[in-house]
Amino acid sequence: MNEAQRFEYGFGAQVIGPNWTRFSLWAPSASRVDLEVEGLAAIVMTHAGEGRFVGEAACDHGARYRYRVFPDVASEGIAVSDPASRAQAGGIEGPSLVIDPYRHAWRHADWRGRPWHETVLYELHLGTLGGLAAAHQWLPYLAELGVTAIELMPVAAFPGKRNWGYDGVLPYAVDDTYGEPEALKSFIDDAHGLGLMVFLDVVYNHFGPDGNYLPRYAGTFFRDDRQTPWGPAIDFRQPMVRRFFIENALMWLDEYRFDGLRLDAVHAIAERDFLVELAETLRSHLDPRRHVHLVLENEHNDAELLEDGHFTAQWNDDWHNVMHVLLTGEHEGYYADFADSPIDKLVRCLGEGFIFQGQPTRDGQPRGKPSAHLPPTAFVTFLQNHDQVGNRALGERLTLLAEPQALEAATLLLLLSPMVPLLFMGEEWASEQPFLFFTDHRAELAEAVREGRRAEFAEFSAFQDPDSRAAIPDPNAAATFEASRPDFETRNSSPHAEWLVFVRHLLAIRHAEIVPRLDGARALGAEALGDHAVVARWQMNDDTQLVIAMNLSEQPVATRAFGVGRNLYETREGVAVATESGNLPAHCAAAWLKCEPGDEELSA
Repeated sequence: MNEAQRFEYGFGAQVIGPNWTRFSLWAPSASRVDLEVEGLAAIVMTHAGEGRFVGEAACDHGARYRYRVFPDVASEGIAVSDPASRAQAGGIEGPSLVIDPYRHAWRHADWRGRPWHETVLYELHLGTLGGLAAAHQWLPYLAELGVTAIELMPVAAFPGKRNWGYDGVLPYAVDDTYGEPEALKSFIDDAHGLGLMVFLDVVYNHFGPDGNYLPRYAGTFFRDDRQTPWGPAIDFRQPMVRRFFIENALMWLDEYRFDGLRLDAVHAIAERDFLVELAETLRSHLDPRRHVHLVLENEHNDAELLEDGHFTAQWNDDWHNVMHVLLTGEHEGYYADFADSPIDKLVRCLGEGFIFQGQPTRDGQPRGKPSAHLPPTAFVTFLQNHDQVGNRALGERLTLLAEPQALEAATLLLLLSPMVPLLFMGEEWASEQPFLFFTDHRAELAEAVREGRRAEFAEFSAFQDPDSRAAIPDPNAAATFEASRPDFETRNSSPHAEWLVFVRHLLAIRHAEIVPRLDGARALGAEALGDHAVVARWQMNDDTQLVIAMNLSEQPVATRAFGVGRNLYETREGVAVATESGNLPAHCAAAWLKCEPGDEELSA
């Protein structure tokens, strides 16, 4: 979509001419809505049907405004921010700001993105980096590292000064602690100039617990018959609710020119057809020449959503979970589903995508759908991310939990397999800093979050007594946030510098040897070589075969001859040769390309 094809949004403030702005609020529970623009007399908005109130005012970019909503004719009304506010002055409780989205002069207006198979994701949290202005300086570093796509944790306005972003209450507004909308556009513009895509994590399954006033004037926005872990479910049966979120997604992709979205926890959205409608609407409105990628987080492993071009890929939690069990031996919590014969589960994952494709979980419920027909690039894999680190009580990274050589072998599998890899900020230099769960809620809610966090880990063996639970960092303490800031300077010191060289080298191999052969690649299967070792093969698009062998055990394992081709990388010298001779050393991995045709497929 170009400027001449501006989309007419049904929510929020739209600049429609010089010093003239149209406002629209969906408030089906209200009897009256007044528009209050600073410096102007209040304007009674017109009821336009379907619960919508509209009005126009003589104001422009930067104007401050609120809505005063009257639940009934006898009430005095309540002042609320615009739920579709593009920006806030002074946080979620301050006035909303009129934003003209087309003021930014794009320096890289011809950017069309990159094909999905070129993607190497790098997830980061803007707040811990110091906001958009500070994050800018790291763009050249990430491009040089070999990353091709930055994935931002949610930027939607949230309560307080620090938050992961999943407590957002104004999904259209860039949180003011990160910077103004213009700063985000400049960040994306500069990333594009370096060949970097930028993705955004969006939350369409719930609102945060503090600062959401929608129930006061749009009660039908939520269901009273279905709960989620975060409260009443959003009612996607309502056409206006669907439109609210579809227009939000379109705003990020059109006005900000994000290259893709990662949709958080879509398993909490009961109306699956909404997801299909969202994808179809976005693709019909955006310039077809652009590479726009839609990625899911979905515990249901609904492989059908990855078909027919609706969604590009899904975060593969199965891959992470089984790798974590193999690397650490942990089996509590959700890792219990992967503790039994983990190497066999990894074999299925490497050969077919999901581990759970309808099999029952530990609670006896079937999970997932068949996924073997999907390409390897339909799955995003990771050893660490914000959830898998930050949802630990102490926020430890794998650097502190796994044997270093085993982690090195696992990293080779992550970065050289045909699945799309994701790195979490600091992982590339084996950071030892924690990434903790942090918030900035007011007193009563802060206490509830603190105690809820500690109660969450009461069933874990390490936190059985009150003293151990009391040592879990307080999410609301500023020190918890400060401890989570990545220290980029440590990447220059040993042994972190050596690990950074290792990751950079693997990514160079990926771009030179894997990516050109990746579009159209398919899995040939995998087989176990013991309790902690595996070999997997993929047919690449040029008739070569990519083979990766990995042994995470402390002992060598016997192998059959796989046929050594051109060695791409080995984490211990001589590994590729050793696999031909029938022995795979401990804590090692190797990747090579085979050119010999006619090999039978490995059984998955």
